[in-house]
Amino acid sequence: MKKTYLIILGMLLLTQSNCKQSKTTEKTKKENVQSIEKKDEKDSFVLVHSAWLGGWQWEGVAQSLKEAGHYVLIPDLPGHGHDKTPPSEITMETYVNYLIDLLDQQEKPVILVGHSFNGITVSRVAELRPKKVKKLVYLTAFLLPNGASFFSAVQGVEGSEAVENFYLSEDKTYALVKEAEIQNAFAHDIPVEAFDKAKPYIVPEPAAPLSYQLEVTEEHFGKIPKYYIECTQDRTIPIAVQRAMYEGRVEKAYSLESSHTPNFSQPGELAKLLKAIAKL
Repeated sequence: MKKTYLIILGMLLLTQSNCKQSKTTEKTKKENVQSIEKKDEKDSFVLVHSAWLGGWQWEGVAQSLKEAGHYVLIPDLPGHGHDKTPPSEITMETYVNYLIDLLDQQEKPVILVGHSFNGITVSRVAELRPKKVKKLVYLTAFLLPNGASFFSAVQGVEGSEAVENFYLSEDKTYALVKEAEIQNAFAHDIPVEAFDKAKPYIVPEPAAPLSYQLEVTEEHFGKIPKYYIECTQDRTIPIAVQRAMYEGRVEKAYSLESSHTPNFSQPGELAKLLKAIAKL
């Protein structure tokens, strides 16, 4: 199993390295749109990464979805992956506008997937572009009601290694988790040597979006079918918190016996669930 994890992480890091060598261009965006149009026989996915990571976290999952005939976009939000926007210049509006621009280029609605913190982001995007989102999928993510924020959602939460080791930079522009506890919080179910290969690509998380109070309505966001993938061994968002967020609010919930990042530990199983949701 260790060898498998190392291969997965090696592939992810190679992809991230390649991304660093060139920035996304308008030509690339147009090619993405054209590719989606050619793949109209299958639903298309836009997979949004978690805080601190980047589109590279989805590479193993995306490969499996592509092999099944789906077209997949794994964008880097501003300040993440190969995008070097300074954290101090990033707000929730920055994230949302970036994804709206991406969705506006697509001819057909997509399945929009949000991981962890960016469950909040995809909710806001869906509110503003409901006709561009066929389904919403939350991967151990924040599925919050109108008016809630990340900070309000984690207030008083117990049993979260991420929350207990979370801190802001001195200038309050970005957030981090204590380095000694990062793997324990996010990916305790992969080998240490595999996680160590990914650590250089973990970036400071812009602080401003964390205080954003979600704005959604039943008229738009409320009408989009929603699905939740819970991770029962999650040490970042405890399973009780996940269930409290999604119960009574989704069409169907799925379960993985995984840490907060099944993208790394169980990419094949996670892809199977996404493919199952696409068939519904």
